Amino acid sequence: MQFFDFGTIFFLVAAVVIFYQLRNVLGRRTGNERPPFDPYTAGRSRAEENDNGQENVISLPRRKDAAEAENNYASVDAVAKPGTDLNKGLRAIRDAEPEFDPKSFVEGAKLAYEMIVMAYADGDKRTLRNLLSREVYEGFVAAIDDRESRSEKVQSSFVGIDMADIVSAELKGSEAHVTLRIVSELISATLDKSGEVIDGDPETVAEVKDIWTFARDTRSNDPNWKLVATEADD
Repeated sequence: MQFFDFGTIFFLVAAVVIFYQLRNVLGRRTGNERPPFDPYTAGRSRAEENDNGQENVISLPRRKDAAEAENNYASVDAVAKPGTDLNKGLRAIRDAEPEFDPKSFVEGAKLAYEMIVMAYADGDKRTLRNLLSREVYEGFVAAIDDRESRSEKVQSSFVGIDMADIVSAELKGSEAHVTLRIVSELISATLDKSGEVIDGDPETVAEVKDIWTFARDTRSNDPNWKLVATEADD
């Protein structure tokens, strides 16, 4: 027969004593206890009580909610001074599209600018179709067709972009519009069918200033922005 040693008996007695004390402190469940506090439903429960006329509750906005809201606009405030029309426009776009980031947008617009300029020079209509709105695409295609009808060619080398700044932004319904002022450097020359230069200079870097507007429907699953308007910035 196996016997318990003194240490085993001691721990058994201690366990019984602890269990008895916890029982006295915590008590037994009677069915009248309040349910555990749920921080996610507490606000709703109080509102329901108020609607039933059992309790008047005034809900005050949490301070961290306002802080979180302002933090959501940090990327906007970094490029546009709060209170300006530009800032308001960018905030409206941010509200409609929470993933919108002005700095990332500018970087994407710079890439699109280079692609569009070079595609136009090369007569690459397929690339232009994916980057331009229907109206702008039709204008570019008409210019390309007119150039090709005279057997003219454009030789271009894209040097780089010196500046690309957002100058205006607005939300028209669900469509976001962002306008940039872009200053680039380009080597470009137009040659006639005999190879003679009729416009531009194949050896000189020229400064080009443009005002381009990109747009996107914030309700669309297509994440791409398209060029919807262009004008020279004299």
